Amino acid sequence: MRKSLLAAVAAAALVIPAASQSSDLGMTTRIMDEGFNRSQVMLTAEYLADQIGPRLTNSPAMRKAETWTSGKFTEWGLSNVHKEAFEFGRGWTIDSSSVRMISPRPIQLTAIPIAWTPGTNGAVTGEVVVAPLATPGDFAKWKGKLRGKIVLVTRPDTGSEPGDAPFKRLAPDDIAKLDQFVQPTYDPAAADRGVRRLGFAKAMDAFLQEEGAVAYATKSRLDGKLVHGEGYLFGVGDTVKTPGVEIAAEDYRRLARLAGLGLAPTVSIDNQVRFDDSDTNAYDILADIPGSAKDGSYVMAGAHLDSWVAGDGAADNGAGSAMIMEAARILSRLGVKPKRTIRFALWAGEEQGLLGSLAYVENHFATRSGNSSATGLARYQGWANRWPITTKPEWAKMAAYFNIDNGSGKLRGIFAENNPAVVPIFEEWLKPFESMGASSVVIRKTGGTDHVFMQAVGLPGFQFIQDPLDYGSRIHHTSIDTFDHLKADDMRQAAVILAAFLWNAANGDALPRPPVPTQPTKTDPFAYGDE
Repeated sequence: MRKSLLAAVAAAALVIPAASQSSDLGMTTRIMDEGFNRSQVMLTAEYLADQIGPRLTNSPAMRKAETWTSGKFTEWGLSNVHKEAFEFGRGWTIDSSSVRMISPRPIQLTAIPIAWTPGTNGAVTGEVVVAPLATPGDFAKWKGKLRGKIVLVTRPDTGSEPGDAPFKRLAPDDIAKLDQFVQPTYDPAAADRGVRRLGFAKAMDAFLQEEGAVAYATKSRLDGKLVHGEGYLFGVGDTVKTPGVEIAAEDYRRLARLAGLGLAPTVSIDNQVRFDDSDTNAYDILADIPGSAKDGSYVMAGAHLDSWVAGDGAADNGAGSAMIMEAARILSRLGVKPKRTIRFALWAGEEQGLLGSLAYVENHFATRSGNSSATGLARYQGWANRWPITTKPEWAKMAAYFNIDNGSGKLRGIFAENNPAVVPIFEEWLKPFESMGASSVVIRKTGGTDHVFMQAVGLPGFQFIQDPLDYGSRIHHTSIDTFDHLKADDMRQAAVILAAFLWNAANGDALPRPPVPTQPTKTDPFAYGDE
């Protein structure tokens, strides 16, 4: 009798926390009605992609996007709409670009200026030379051979054809493969490698200037006449002096073949670009639905507003930004009164190293000691290897963060980020959405999005699982990242699920947190590698 009574008490103790984390089905029904019957997510995505276009951090288009999104949050009735600044670097935009092969026959080449490289000040013409430059040791081979040349610095390859269909939805087996715990690794040399890569880019520019090269060109990493135009030297005093272009892989190989035959193809480059140093700060956009909790606690959802310049930044990450904004519109339209404040964030500088969300973490949640002078991509790569972590008072107030940044595919579930305590909670929250294809909680961590530095200081930050569609195969950062590739049904589904997750997180018990990280040690004394 006593044993069964104790068992009943123990069972009740286990049930109470689970019940406090249950899904609010009544609110979910209201969210679904608003999100499916009166959705504005595609109108938001269209404006960002078609009417504003590519939103390189600190560019004129990004400034327009900052103003427009702030205005929409205000129009929809959110409060505390504001911008938070962080030091970034130079603004840059493309006015026009033309890259043509002049001889041995005229061809308009598919190409794009590399971000934050200078313009050509009118058309420049030069013979092509294939001079692969990957390390400083390569410079000696080409010394005295590059004056007046357009230098192809990527080693040519023979091309490839895709083995898989470019468009994909996740099958159950694909999701099951994600539900595997991957032991963390400690790589203190990662920051040094990042610094070396950026240092080499500067050294290459100095070498090309010294040798009198006209311009340089890199090969696109994807076939199909896709270009990207990524560049990472954006800091004041860091931008290069040599004009640079990325050339479509097929056109690049043609130039290399002709040069290999001794035909010395001649190319003309006319890049009209502009730098803007009027404001070197970048800005995150924040907006709130205020809560009633007296402790000031809040939950967050975020996506990055910035993009690269080759396409319109539609899937990466206009789609995620539109979903965040739509979740904000839905909840505000319903007049909700949450316990915790619900905060919405549109980050800047994500494409250059998650810099906007990193700035928010440092300003609000925690700092790390050690050398903090690194900037840009080197700062991103080195930040997680600085110890110890010192939390701020606001660290305790942030109850959950949810991120969307993998295109416009429907949500299929969520990554638990190696935190098993949240698995049953998220499974419960996903139950109303099983018929929409969203039901999976997988244990593994995922990286490369704006939740990373939340996790890095012991905060419950999460990224959703999304159908990949053709995001990774041909859209991500490329010249065809346009509105046409967005899937409206998927985006409506995602905004509805996000709004429901935010409501549940704002009103239930605080999600279990991972420990605040402490400096790891080498766990395998027999492993050899960078120390």
